[in-house]
Amino acid sequence: MAETLLLKNADMLVTMDGERREIAGGGLFARDGMIEQVGPTVELPETADTVIDATGQIVLPGFVNTHHHLNQTLTRNLPEAQNNNLFPWLQAHYRIWARTHPEASRTSALIGLAELALSGCTTVFDHSYLFQSGNKVDYQIEAARDLGIRFHASRGSMSLGESKGGLPPDDCVEDEEEILKDSIRVIDRYHDAARGAMTRIVVAPCSPFSVSENLLRESAALARDKGVMLHTHLCETLDEERYTLERFGKRPVEWMEGLDWTGPDVWFAHAVHVDDDEIRLFAATGCGAAHCPCSNMRLASGIAPVKKYMAAGVKVGLGVDGSASNDGANMLGEVRQAMLLARLQLGLLPPEGPRKHALLPASHPLRSGEWMTAREALELATLGGASVLGRDDIGSLESGKCADFFTLDLDTIGFAGAMHDPVAAVVFCAPQSARTTVVHGKVVVEDGVMKAMDMTPVIRDHNRFSLELASGI
Repeated sequence: MAETLLLKNADMLVTMDGERREIAGGGLFARDGMIEQVGPTVELPETADTVIDATGQIVLPGFVNTHHHLNQTLTRNLPEAQNNNLFPWLQAHYRIWARTHPEASRTSALIGLAELALSGCTTVFDHSYLFQSGNKVDYQIEAARDLGIRFHASRGSMSLGESKGGLPPDDCVEDEEEILKDSIRVIDRYHDAARGAMTRIVVAPCSPFSVSENLLRESAALARDKGVMLHTHLCETLDEERYTLERFGKRPVEWMEGLDWTGPDVWFAHAVHVDDDEIRLFAATGCGAAHCPCSNMRLASGIAPVKKYMAAGVKVGLGVDGSASNDGANMLGEVRQAMLLARLQLGLLPPEGPRKHALLPASHPLRSGEWMTAREALELATLGGASVLGRDDIGSLESGKCADFFTLDLDTIGFAGAMHDPVAAVVFCAPQSARTTVVHGKVVVEDGVMKAMDMTPVIRDHNRFSLELASGI
């Protein structure tokens, strides 16, 4: 029997549809997880199996997180990694992450996914790449299903240990034949290519300094044979750029292009250190980028050229990145940070430019109005993320798309005085927690609380596992 849902009376409903409609007094009607109608409440059916009265609230499409490491919630705020850039930060974590056992993996996924859902996120891509100590991607998929979150899981990998010129310790990498074999297992068991799918699989070798050229080529071939997408870290830091230049005589993008790693089925995490030619290559080949502003600031990695990407037509989404390089998983906070960081970038003079006591040239962005707007930042988190993940069934609220959305109370201290423009207030003001989050027509956050399970014992277990793993118990 069909299950229906009616959302009504929203003070403002942000559709992100082709006309970018923002509907006062809006609502939507969905059947079996798919939207049938969006518009003013008076034009919608009056009843449904589930009715949500959004009076006093703003409704937005569910956010799409395009890069995360859920197991890293176990190593947030690790003292020996608080003040490092990427390479030493990774070296402080590798062996702890390799000790992640099935129970720890499940609880970390539950914690990370719940934190995301409470910030309006309905679709999550997770990049897991350490599978020692009995850990498997299966435990994260199970956690997402238990909470009702739309989930793109990776069977990631590392195969290049220190003895072969890689960064990870040898005891933290896997045999390449086993990696490919398990990737096939996970794809065959879980990947759903259908419209509205709740679970998809991505092939995701970790990084240029942790996998071999052979594994990158074989992973690309496997993904295309199976019809799944490809993902890896790329151009995150200058250390990575030095690594590929010294080892292969090529910048990271050129090196990956030669390994069949460009195309509309590929997206890269971070993509900070790129030049204009590489941006044009991404646009021409359809590669996407996952912008992770908080993580890039935390590790002093740099500022990705997001406005240049957007102007060139590159697909760009947002990612909170690992909870140990962000220490949080708040998608609304990431939206705000993306807007602010893009604005900060405008104020940075070119290296060859004058440093003080000089007028900016008329062509300087501060004079030409190339601002990141609040609505552009929201679009990165919705339509942008959907495009990066290769989906046309999420990212906006319109007929034929998945009923994925969240609501925020507008009558709060944090939004007081900002109702001149409620949509922009969501980004400019301090991030608020979702009142309601709905995924595929099912409520997963109700009155600001996860609906599927009591998170209190999960938090308790998670904290115990976190301390035990860090101490080597």
